Amino acid sequence: MSKKKKYQFEFLIKVSPAMLYQYLTSPSALSQWFADDVIFRGGNYIFIWTDTKERAKLDRNKKNERVRFQWLDEEGNETGYYTDFRIMIDELTKDTSLIVTDFSEDDEEETALLWENMIDDLKHVLGVV
Repeated sequence: MSKKKKYQFEFLIKVSPAMLYQYLTSPSALSQWFADDVIFRGGNYIFIWTDTKERAKLDRNKKNERVRFQWLDEEGNETGYYTDFRIMIDELTKDTSLIVTDFSEDDEEETALLWENMIDDLKHVLGVV
């Protein structure tokens, strides 16, 4: 397995932090935009995509501010990779932004396109397209 690179992206999402937070933590909400299906079992999240199943534990969780999923290997050990969501409020404009930190084997352009598409799905689900 090749080493993954760390990327960070920022997306403006005009919705309340409380509503956005719900879509970052609830398995049913995550399955509407992040993965095909999400199951919470035994303290871990199981993310299912078409031909892939990945497990993660909720590593950091601060209501309406931050959610971090620590990815696990097949034995349940931490991989060193995570997906982190930080909700930021601009002090001047009061706009809500979602800052995503993720790791990928793909190049930055391809990874950015993937995240743009997922965030577009999230905005659609939130009704802020």
